[in-house]
Amino acid sequence: MRLKFRAVQETEPGQKLAGLFSEYRTAYLDWWAGEGLSGRPTYSECRRALLTHMPEMVGLYDKLCASVGGGDMESRFLSFFCPPRYLAGCSQAIWPGKEPLLVRNYDYNPLAFDAVFLKTGWDGRDVMGTSDGLFGLLDGMNDAGLTVSLTFGGRRAMGDGFGVPLILRYLLQVCSTIEEAKDVLRRVPSHMSYNVTVLDRDRNYFTAFLAPDRPTLITHAAVATNHQERVEWASHARLTASVERERFLLQRLTLHPETKEKFVGTFLKPPLYSLAFDKGFGTLYTAAYHPDELSVELLWPGRTWQKNLDCFEADQWLIGYPDHKNQHAV
Repeated sequence: MRLKFRAVQETEPGQKLAGLFSEYRTAYLDWWAGEGLSGRPTYSECRRALLTHMPEMVGLYDKLCASVGGGDMESRFLSFFCPPRYLAGCSQAIWPGKEPLLVRNYDYNPLAFDAVFLKTGWDGRDVMGTSDGLFGLLDGMNDAGLTVSLTFGGRRAMGDGFGVPLILRYLLQVCSTIEEAKDVLRRVPSHMSYNVTVLDRDRNYFTAFLAPDRPTLITHAAVATNHQERVEWASHARLTASVERERFLLQRLTLHPETKEKFVGTFLKPPLYSLAFDKGFGTLYTAAYHPDELSVELLWPGRTWQKNLDCFEADQWLIGYPDHKNQHAV
């Protein structure tokens, strides 16, 4: 299959984001209601949760809701509060060289993916990253050079909290330092378990293990796949080869030094690059973030798409993915 990746820039919530939301509205709202609406919080509960945990985001939230029509379902969706399950694959790691470099693969269902790389200037803070639900981010960077990426944490537990893409957006909107990012990840509740790696332009980094049923654990792990300190959901770990990918990356970090180009290249080949599109865990893109340059490379085998925060170009690429039936590129 093919996906059209779009690079979109809009300083404040307006017509471009409203147009994108209109395209995805049916898919977004069907997903939001897919497990039934009885368990989803009301609009008032959603906005109250934002006021409690992310007060700096409420003004942006109100603008976004108004830009897409201000409907009840749309507003509840955009809050990311107590959403349905997100079960992704993904791998991410910090390059062991001197320069700060965070590389990640995003493994997910291509039919449930925005395919939008978005630059915003909301509230005077420049942020670029891979969009999820237009308000959330799967990975990204802000004008302080703070860089962040997520992987699923491999646990079944769910609780009252926010979808992790909005937590990443919030972190990049309000934080400039590693310590500020740690504070956000300790205090904002996540509805499921996720691993969030944060890197700054001085190569300080950490990985936070978020969970709905226990306190956030801050670690110095340079690698994250789809479990936390240990495997707690064995079948999911087997399906996504979480342990095997973690071991492979840890070996890369401890072997003889390799160039950043070679390190990035390992993400474009097995065992990190996944062809499991039939299971919903195919690699949709690789991202290599360079905080010291405020730049990112989005990569696919044989293709590189570069974006810079200071001179962002709005354009689009058509990306072909392997057909899982015969494993060749379409």
